[in-house]
Amino acid sequence: MRKTARYTLFVVLVIAVAVTIGTLFPRPIWHDGETARTRDILVLSNPIHTDIAIPLDDETRATFAFLAESGMPLAHPDARWIIFGWGGRAFYLETPTWSDLKPIPVLKAFTVDSAVMHVDVAGDITPNGSSITRFQIGDDGFKRLVGFASDSFATDPNGDRRHIQNAGYGTNDRFFEAKGYFNALIGCNTWTAQALRAAGLRTGLWNPVPKTLLLSLDLYN
Repeated sequence: MRKTARYTLFVVLVIAVAVTIGTLFPRPIWHDGETARTRDILVLSNPIHTDIAIPLDDETRATFAFLAESGMPLAHPDARWIIFGWGGRAFYLETPTWSDLKPIPVLKAFTVDSAVMHVDVAGDITPNGSSITRFQIGDDGFKRLVGFASDSFATDPNGDRRHIQNAGYGTNDRFFEAKGYFNALIGCNTWTAQALRAAGLRTGLWNPVPKTLLLSLDLYN
């Protein structure tokens, strides 16, 4: 019993140290050097997950035209943002709300699961300090972010993105197969951090949860 308690305490301490180091050590060490930061992006967060919202314009509509082909209303006059999230297939598809929580998706989330992209379209979004945070990036960073998001989608042998049929939380969102594999160490928030680094922002070294990611973003940007 004592051995189990000591082992549990050791594991908790290792995780705490890893999260602390991951938050307080910046990645990359140096800023990207872009000075004209005029492009807005948003980080949307809840207690366990983060998404990135990219503004809709002619450029992004063209890059993500395949989303319109899947039925997403990118051309709607009220559409302002595309929202991207990366995550584990089982948990993402089978847990639209907490009341839908099941053991198998949770188990896969803590082990290894194939990844999916969840994409939604939104109208005006007002930033606030708790769940919606605005960042400004440069033109080069914006292009890199768009490219990173586009490249996160898996493709079939013809180069087409693989839309998951009959999967979504509402009428406007879609799921697509994504590159990579999801696990407890490399999850949705580490994907968000990687995307933000591509955009020219600095994050912590390792950010498995939204709170540490947002804290590192606040510290280094």
